[in-house]
Amino acid sequence: MQSIQIYDTTLRDGTQSEELSLSTEDKMRIATRLDHLGVAYIEGGWPGSNPKDKRFFNEMRQYELQTARLAAFGSTHAAKNTADVDPNLQALLESGAPVLTIFGKTWDIHVNDALKITLERNLELIRDSLAFLRPHCQELFYDAEHFFDGFKTNAEYAKTCLRTAWSAGADLLVLCDTNGGSLPEEIAAIMDAVSADLPEARFGIHVHNDCELAVANSLAAVRHGAVQVQGTINGYGERCGNANLSSIIPNLELKMGLPCLPPGNLERLTGTSAFVSEVANLRSFKRQPYTGQSAFTHKGGVHVAAVRRNPRTYEHIEPELVGNKRRIVLSDLAGQSNILFKAKQYGFELDKGDPFVLELLTELKNREDQGYEYSAAEASYELLVNRVLGRARTYFRLISFRILDSVFTEGVAPFTEATVMLRVGGVIEHTAATGKGPVNAMDCALRKGLERFYPNLKEMRLMDFKVRVLAGVVRDDGNSGTASEVRVLIESGDQKSRWTTVGVSYNIIEASRQALEDSINYKLFKDDQKKLTQAIREI
Repeated sequence: MQSIQIYDTTLRDGTQSEELSLSTEDKMRIATRLDHLGVAYIEGGWPGSNPKDKRFFNEMRQYELQTARLAAFGSTHAAKNTADVDPNLQALLESGAPVLTIFGKTWDIHVNDALKITLERNLELIRDSLAFLRPHCQELFYDAEHFFDGFKTNAEYAKTCLRTAWSAGADLLVLCDTNGGSLPEEIAAIMDAVSADLPEARFGIHVHNDCELAVANSLAAVRHGAVQVQGTINGYGERCGNANLSSIIPNLELKMGLPCLPPGNLERLTGTSAFVSEVANLRSFKRQPYTGQSAFTHKGGVHVAAVRRNPRTYEHIEPELVGNKRRIVLSDLAGQSNILFKAKQYGFELDKGDPFVLELLTELKNREDQGYEYSAAEASYELLVNRVLGRARTYFRLISFRILDSVFTEGVAPFTEATVMLRVGGVIEHTAATGKGPVNAMDCALRKGLERFYPNLKEMRLMDFKVRVLAGVVRDDGNSGTASEVRVLIESGDQKSRWTTVGVSYNIIEASRQALEDSINYKLFKDDQKKLTQAIREI
């Protein structure tokens, strides 16, 4: 069976995304994770362009990759130089990478307008650069930049560039849709034409996502002869991004029957996707196919009922194949099936028609009508279920709180102080703390009063805070605008997990208090559950 090589360029082309920046250490961590996933090639960077990439290749000499081969990237030599003295080509050799990839101009517009050289001189740059590098590397790839645009305007010259690169020693010719403007049928037709012109050559594909077609174009190229696919994890890249390997890999393996990872490694894909976004300090795209948190999430009651009987009714693959999992979320669209599924997740076996299920469903719909959103705040819902069933302790009660914002000097940030009165067991705690804004001040005051009773709260951090005005929820007095209800979502976390809680009120501080209180209670509840589980194991 034909296998497809995955060439990952997250560490080079992916970092051209405007919001993405990786340190040398970040790149090393991602490289080892990509190797663990099992991609064939990892393009580490352009050592001739910046010190960070040079440092990366030097540091990676200490690591022995198990599956992937490290590739260094560069360009054909400058027109004013010869190949043997070109600093960019020298940097490629000094990188020590076993695989070298260089790009060259293939579109006559770029040759004439960007390089300002003759078409013949550009062919010399391609030939001389590849011929110079050929003896010094194990594999040599040529990226035909802007190839598809070049083919559409001057097909004969674009093909001549490829013939020149192949005769100069390239092991693979990578056809690039650099501007991302081609359609799948264009990719297919041009791949066929090029394959007929150079039947002995091997081809790869490198496309961008400017028409939201990078995945489709990559798959079309594979159907028409490409043996290597270049792309990035999560589709990171310049402008609209590169071809998304998080979608391409499972499409190749599961839909087209073309292996591209070692056997059994596909289930590592979701974890790899999340790891890369975490190291890049970017929020994961929840609705990303295959690996996104919402990829196998069901919300409507009819859907959930069907999925509980047979997951194939609303899922095109088993989520476990790519390392993902099925999620059932709760909302005003929920039916009893949602409640039963979630209860089972929490360790409760309930029956349809159980009074508890009906009561909880009614409560859920009422709260959603008031503006609560439990599909985005499952921690609050889990607490609600466990409280009703008597499994969650009352860790503390907030008797009262007061927030004070004062401005003492014009142009200086307000001074914020929170005072809280808590009951913990039979003890009253009355504390105050300052913070950067009212929510942070309240958080600090609550912790100050609680940490001597619950030291594990020191592990907890607030990770994100969102406020949304609920225009559709109007108070009884008919006021809206600044008097509208607001929903606050707070994401918290510790060393091992993250969770989201919700609060709703016309008072943003009160809504924040609800979400914050739930967040603290959830941390304490989950830690208690872990202790109980551990105690049972030790018996």
